[in-house]
Amino acid sequence: MSATKELVKVMKLEDLKPLIGKEVQVRDETIALFRLSSGEVRAVGNRCPHKNGPLAEGIVSGEYVFCPLHDWKISLATGDVQKPDDGCIATYETAVIDGYVYVGGRKHHAKHDPNR
Repeated sequence: MSATKELVKVMKLEDLKPLIGKEVQVRDETIALFRLSSGEVRAVGNRCPHKNGPLAEGIVSGEYVFCPLHDWKISLATGDVQKPDDGCIATYETAVIDGYVYVGGRKHHAKHDPNR
């Protein structure tokens, strides 16, 4: 992995198969990467807030991942868990540059803000 400004190069885009999660280490965090059917790349914390299920092993549908342990539906855009369940996970900035996937810092999200 190499850093470009605040982004960290993690893998070739061609190695991230559509709709199949991939666990990566970025800095000291374990992140689940997903390539959506639209081609967009999403990065989220790899652990479900319910029972720490490995989200990289979950099933992707649209902009959501379903936790492989108890089927919680989690937005890959916002990190929010769909009701009636409750919780959220971290989401991260992503970029695809010259055929490589980069992951940046956490996105700001009101639900993740301890000062709200």
